[in-house]
Amino acid sequence: MSINTTKTRQLFNQAKQYIPYGVNSNFRYWGDEETPIMTRGAGAYVWDADDNRFIDYRLGFGPIILGHAHPEVNRRVAAAIQNGVLFAATTPIEIELAERFTRMTGMDKVRLSNTGTEANMHALRIARAYTGREKFIKFEGNYHGNFDYVMFSGPTAKAELLGPRSHPHRLRATEGMPVAIRNYMISLPYNDIDLLERAMVEHSDELAAVVLEPIMGNVACILPDLAWLRRVRQLCDEFGVVLIFDEVKTGFRLAKGGAQEYFGVKADLAAYAKAMGNGFPVSAVAGREEVMAVVEPGRVAHGGTYCGNVVAATAAAATLEIIETQPVIETIFANGRQLMAGIDAILSRAGVPHVVTGVPSMFSVLLGKDEPPTDYRSYSEFDAEMFGRLGAELIHRGILVDDDPREPWFMSASHDAAVIDESLNLIEDAVTAVFGRRVRPQRLAA
Repeated sequence: MSINTTKTRQLFNQAKQYIPYGVNSNFRYWGDEETPIMTRGAGAYVWDADDNRFIDYRLGFGPIILGHAHPEVNRRVAAAIQNGVLFAATTPIEIELAERFTRMTGMDKVRLSNTGTEANMHALRIARAYTGREKFIKFEGNYHGNFDYVMFSGPTAKAELLGPRSHPHRLRATEGMPVAIRNYMISLPYNDIDLLERAMVEHSDELAAVVLEPIMGNVACILPDLAWLRRVRQLCDEFGVVLIFDEVKTGFRLAKGGAQEYFGVKADLAAYAKAMGNGFPVSAVAGREEVMAVVEPGRVAHGGTYCGNVVAATAAAATLEIIETQPVIETIFANGRQLMAGIDAILSRAGVPHVVTGVPSMFSVLLGKDEPPTDYRSYSEFDAEMFGRLGAELIHRGILVDDDPREPWFMSASHDAAVIDESLNLIEDAVTAVFGRRVRPQRLAA
């Protein structure tokens, strides 16, 4: 099945004249013939430059929690900017946002920033200042943004090069950063209690932090083993190490209090972004009073010209108010369960080995095996090429997903029952087209 992409390709070729590879983030480049150019969005849908409509399950890599162009969020932002957007001073909307944010998350203090990368960068700096130590533990496949300290053994690493499980290599994700910087990081497999305990004992006097994604939001939504997650918390307490949750994707998407509420495990510091602004560029680092107290002028640097700007702060205040006062997450979970169950049923009827991993608000579909992965190494055993063929067919039929199975399917409050029904019909057609077989369930006689 093909769709018209004439204008999209023309615009992309124009973009390449001025922007490297035609995109402002490498993750947006799908190849010269496939990279999309989007022009608008509304609710659960987006349209490309050729006016092809897609049901959007990428949602900007997760920020769109309410739906594209949410009228109340947009209304409040439009009203706020009439009085100016940047003053190099605290504004009332920042105070309103901070009060609601801390109430929802249970964190004592919060500082605003602009991107998930910034929030994670500040969290690591705060942890180092608080402990007086420099090293940290990071888990294979976890992604914490685009700053040098954390860009090793992430979601783009080749699993076969990670080395022995008991002594993992630290594979850099990019050229252009000092190789020696890896010496500050200890890499471990996700969900492995024994290796974690050994590393904590061996490096306890050097460790400032353990940083982790409470769900692997950049590798197929691999879930934490709850016993492992609780043990991480216990060990950090035992050795005086700061536990940092990267809630950039899970914050305000799993529960009002994020992954910490959902799993019942509290972090010392956490980085937030994405869903807190429904697409507007805003992030935050938040934590316990004692830890956040090191952020003081002349001691620990935290700042940025645009931190807490009126546009971002207003968008976040409006978004969080809606999430706190309306059944947003409950609605997303109910519809997400229907979609996950429907996908599972379709692939089962087609005889395709698969698992659907994650939670109803963010999940992934993996093909080629029927046992859920527990870490990055076991994820690599699934058939990414098989999913790539299915993903391409889904896109051509109007379901916008990444054709890379590492990237989650995200749900918004605008993905209602009608959208789910439409999606499942298109998904079933795509599965049939790719795998060439379908067994319809027998209907029981009335």
